[in-house]
Amino acid sequence: MSDERAGAWMTDGRTTGTARAFELLEPLVQAATVRVHAPPGGYDNPGSHRTGPTWGSGFFIAPGWVLTCAHVVGEGGAAVRLTGREVGITFHSGRPRPGGPGASGAVTGTVTGRVECVLPERLEERRPGRHALWDLPDLALVRVLAPVSHTCVWLTDRSRPRFDEVAYFGCTEDLGTPEITGRTTRLRGTAGNGAAIRLADDDEIDPGMSGGPVVDLARGEVVGVVKARRQTGGGGLAVSVVQLRTLPMAARGQVGLYRRIMQAHDLYHYDQHLSDLDNRRTWTDVHGELPPQERDPYGGRGRLTPGERTTLCGLLAELPPPSSSEAVRALVEAVRGEEPDPQPPAPLSWRDGLGLLHDPPGGTGEAAAMLRYAADVSVADYREPPTPGADEELWDWVRATAERLWRPLRRELGERHERGLAERERRRRASAGRTAGGPARRAGGLPPGASVLLEVWAHGWEHLYDWRVSVLAGPAHPGRLTPVDAGVRATVADLPERLRAPLAEAFRRCDTHMAAALLEVAVAPELFGLAVEDWVVAGGVPLGVQRPVVLRHPGGPDCHVPGARPGGPDAHAPDAHAPDAHPADHEGSRAAARWARVQAGPLQDERADCAGGRPRAPSAAWLSGLPDNTVPVHCRAADQEPTLESLHAVRDAGYGVAVTRRPPPDPGVSCAPFHRGLREELADAGRAEVLPLRFQTLRGRAYGADPDAYWAAGAGLVWEDPARPLPDVEPLHGDL
Repeated sequence: MSDERAGAWMTDGRTTGTARAFELLEPLVQAATVRVHAPPGGYDNPGSHRTGPTWGSGFFIAPGWVLTCAHVVGEGGAAVRLTGREVGITFHSGRPRPGGPGASGAVTGTVTGRVECVLPERLEERRPGRHALWDLPDLALVRVLAPVSHTCVWLTDRSRPRFDEVAYFGCTEDLGTPEITGRTTRLRGTAGNGAAIRLADDDEIDPGMSGGPVVDLARGEVVGVVKARRQTGGGGLAVSVVQLRTLPMAARGQVGLYRRIMQAHDLYHYDQHLSDLDNRRTWTDVHGELPPQERDPYGGRGRLTPGERTTLCGLLAELPPPSSSEAVRALVEAVRGEEPDPQPPAPLSWRDGLGLLHDPPGGTGEAAAMLRYAADVSVADYREPPTPGADEELWDWVRATAERLWRPLRRELGERHERGLAERERRRRASAGRTAGGPARRAGGLPPGASVLLEVWAHGWEHLYDWRVSVLAGPAHPGRLTPVDAGVRATVADLPERLRAPLAEAFRRCDTHMAAALLEVAVAPELFGLAVEDWVVAGGVPLGVQRPVVLRHPGGPDCHVPGARPGGPDAHAPDAHAPDAHPADHEGSRAAARWARVQAGPLQDERADCAGGRPRAPSAAWLSGLPDNTVPVHCRAADQEPTLESLHAVRDAGYGVAVTRRPPPDPGVSCAPFHRGLREELADAGRAEVLPLRFQTLRGRAYGADPDAYWAAGAGLVWEDPARPLPDVEPLHGDL
């Protein structure tokens, strides 16, 4: 790289620009970067304390936690399960002293680490061949199995990297012995829907550097993990560290691994910043010494100082994590005045919300935006009660810091804080069932928050399907849709794999610590037999066991017209004798009455497409005359007549709750056990509002090999909740 490119020109005998940034950051990064190899005395070299050849590199991101690439910990173990595998970690203890030689002056140690998880999880099931690229994000988290003294890098909070000068570090053997070295280059773009970052070909990436950190030299933060080099020439790929947010979600009521690690990361740097036990440089110190960015509109008072940013991240880490990703996004939207960047992965921690507030729109100062956000966090709802005084300490810091920026800002933030306190108290009274509007929602019903919407449309007359995954905001914002991902021309067999990553991202956005989000599957009735509840997205457990899954008729401008269905306007005309069958307003009021009645219960089941085991087609007049607390039941294939006709007729008659079933492969199996079991289930449930969660429980019992629940195999719940309207959006149209 030329001196001009590197910014390595001299002023008063000192380097400046990018070269100065590299000079400042190199000792810190080297001290946190490690060499990954076989465990000492392990299965690869039993009885020996030698470390053996280098597999790759890694770096400490929090006390006791090393981040590297999955293919690094998979070195030499194609048949070995990655999670739980032990590896060797050689590191430099202590932190570099000011003006010292960096990591080379520190004590070197070796410790055993255990792989806690790999991303994506499917690498445990299917790995590429030798010399082939591993699936993105190709990350592994290693837990060190002994307490050791080491330094940690500073991770970016930005969802997207800036395409500036960077440095990458890793283990090389240029001089015959392993050592941690760094080189500079530039980011050239992204790949893999933002999961990967392209590194320019200014220098060559040596094999042992895989798993090492990529550092943004302008901001002094780690943005990526070295993944691969080009086969010819220099440059290669790195994985965005933001992909850590795709770590497996925690079980209900537990704090996930991502949130635990990021909390430890922020508290580590906070403690280092506050400590006066030694005078060694910290990351916060170096951030304050980095050369100023050119043409920075938020320079000076417009941005938080490095010390203020470290303190804010530490105070946020002292609080319990947010209840859900959507809670973070809502606070960011309230500050920015617009919906935040929907680019995945979803923000999971309070710190991630700060990353969405860089360079806010409308000329608003970045520091002011972050203080408004922090003020809102201080009065937000947490997973559990905070440590006494933690939220007040955050607010006191916000108020004091506002004085430095602009004194009127302190008054604005004070008013914002008072409103937030009043609103939080109102929410607490509501959750305790003491709202002015009446009692709280009864136990056993669905959570009132956002849900995940999966839409699948037939692609013309081919056996191919287009799809879209979105977040449906729920009753708080009826009809509001935030797209996550979409695709075209997938076969039924392809759908589970094509939808695995988009659904996982949507669940991360919607799941809370108390409940897994509802999955709403909006498809034409002929696709009601789609076995979505049996798909496995994460954790090796079917979706229907992990969360409530319901079926919905698709949205769109023509989908809510009574009597409308494919095949022409008269393909399913209402019975001529049905009273007032035509007016849409009457149909809407009848549907609302049926919904309210069936939610309250008691429930009455009625076979819609079956009579004594024989198929039948119900008339519109018969359906209209049934009591409003009826749940129509279908036991035959949804894509076959008369069941397909019945599903349309049931919806036209205003039934928002119905039951379907994928019949067993053997056509000779009686449907009587299904109807008998469902009748008992509905009687025991008492009211419809608990059915989505009870169906989830049934699937869990069947998955756990409970013979008394086998009758529910293939059962689906149609759930047309008027509080969760589907938007009138035209479906995708793929290539012709």
